[in-house]
Amino acid sequence: MANPQIYLQPFMPVNNQNNVSVHVANNNKKSVQSFADVLKDTTQEVSFSQHALKRMKERNITLTDAAREKLNNTVGKMAQKGAREALIYLKDTAFVVSVANKTVITAMDGENAKDNIFTNIDSAAIL
Repeated sequence: MANPQIYLQPFMPVNNQNNVSVHVANNNKKSVQSFADVLKDTTQEVSFSQHALKRMKERNITLTDAAREKLNNTVGKMAQKGAREALIYLKDTAFVVSVANKTVITAMDGENAKDNIFTNIDSAAIL
């Protein structure tokens, strides 16, 4: 009797069979970020718009290094969750932040934030 050889092939989920070819096909449509670029994006500090800097000066708002680090970390976490425009309330100061651009758009102290309505935000963090 002949010795038949059996070749076993690993099982793959149906929706993942063409992962490699799909990735290659989409590679031309989207730019692929390198690990260094992704790391740079996650470690980039939040910047402040001219408007935000003006409001902070008018309202005597200052940030300690610890508060700035907390703001940076919060914006990073929000970016990971897909937030675009956010309100971050940190130590009696409200910041409206463009998460995608990592830029504070405006800032107001607790007194100025009272009775205000914040629009065009999709996320909020109270720290």
